[in-house]
Amino acid sequence: MRPLLLSVGLVVCPATAVCQQPVPATLSLADAISLARQHNPAYRQAIHDRSPAAWGVRNAWTSLWLPTVTASGGVSYAGPGEQNFLTSSFSQSVSTWSSSYSFLLDWTLNGQTLSQPGMRKAQLNAADADLTGAETNLVTGVTQQYVTVLQARDNAEVARQQLQHDEEFLKLAQARYDVGRTSLIDVRQAQVARGQAEVGLLRARTAVDVEKLRLFQGIGVTAPVPVANVQLTDTFAVQTPTWRLGDLLAMAEQQNPALRALRERESAAGWGVKAATSSYAPSVSLSAGWSGFAQKLSDVSGSLALVDGQAASNDSLCRYANANWLNTGSPMAPCAVFYQDTAAQKAAIRVQNTRYPFNFTPQPFQARLTVSIPLWGNFSQTLQVSQAKAQQQDLQESVRARGLQVQTEVSQAYLTLQTDYQAIAIQDTSRTAAREQLQLATERYRVGSGTFFELLDAQVAALRAETDYINAVYDYHKALAALEAAVGRPLR
Repeated sequence: MRPLLLSVGLVVCPATAVCQQPVPATLSLADAISLARQHNPAYRQAIHDRSPAAWGVRNAWTSLWLPTVTASGGVSYAGPGEQNFLTSSFSQSVSTWSSSYSFLLDWTLNGQTLSQPGMRKAQLNAADADLTGAETNLVTGVTQQYVTVLQARDNAEVARQQLQHDEEFLKLAQARYDVGRTSLIDVRQAQVARGQAEVGLLRARTAVDVEKLRLFQGIGVTAPVPVANVQLTDTFAVQTPTWRLGDLLAMAEQQNPALRALRERESAAGWGVKAATSSYAPSVSLSAGWSGFAQKLSDVSGSLALVDGQAASNDSLCRYANANWLNTGSPMAPCAVFYQDTAAQKAAIRVQNTRYPFNFTPQPFQARLTVSIPLWGNFSQTLQVSQAKAQQQDLQESVRARGLQVQTEVSQAYLTLQTDYQAIAIQDTSRTAAREQLQLATERYRVGSGTFFELLDAQVAALRAETDYINAVYDYHKALAALEAAVGRPLR
């Protein structure tokens, strides 16, 4: 296992972010890209955005074939009192508790539900293309910043060599001054040059640390402290560009993530037009439901007394009929039967009161089939179709515009790459010439045939040539990364 550089900032998990793994002390480009895939905020947002699109596809298919299912239940309380409804009054002397349940199925078939699977699938494909584009941008950004850190590091090495040369020149000027072969001006000029080289080296090293901080920002993790302890290990070879522009344009036409995402959104807009057009067609809906209820009286004594009172009233009427209405000698009505039923009625009331809250009395099953045919909607269907077609046409133009932009980006990156590759050879030749010039100027000054100002001019030219060569090399690598981003796939 590679050694790990631990820091306080890397082992703390912020409340709004995921836990970070420690940053390796030697960071390769593959390590940086792997960390960025786990922690880069923009890339993680693209990952999060895909999940709703995937659930949208599932929702569309299940809505097409399966009904929605709703189960509900509740309890209610009604206190004693009187309620008035128009000319009728309803009163209750005791409070009641009620419980109920319902189980409902609902299914609808129309043009909207028929077109949803295709639309949601196109939107999922667009989300996948966005995710691919976010990954491409992530890899490109991290790669370019990684290269930028290496560029700053090499420039810092050139600044260090510059300081080393200036220190040698100062020693040489001091030695020549000590033997009387030059003036104090050369010594002072050498001291000034050394001081400028020290400042240049400080700034170059600071630039390396700053670019490392930007690299960690792009990765999405907190930079370790001190950041200088993290060393980049990868190197990049310059290879002759053998790609043909026509092949690159063809690949970009098929694989550029942003272009693919727009095409999928155009496809989704086409399904939107179909959905809007289907609003002229009939729709079918089917619903079914089961329900039940249970009630409980807070006090059943009143109901029981009502049973006794009703039995006594019926018995009194029966006796009156036997005494006054029936002819003498006719069979007498059985008045005792009214008291025989009271026990059963009271038992039923008590049993009914114990059903609360879960022993429900079922209600009749209900089902309904509805067919709706739109006849006149005040041009609402026409408006929906027009809006859907306008959105589709706008996306078609966006696809065409993006295609032109991709062609420009690929062509520009290709031409830039070719130019940077040629510039490397030219800058290498210039660097070799500048080194020879500096060596000759140093020897001329050492033997007294040249001036210190000629030596400084040669040193400045050598420094500029070294820097230009380094910049040309890393500009080539950045241009190659930009070309890969424009094409939408790795080329190396």
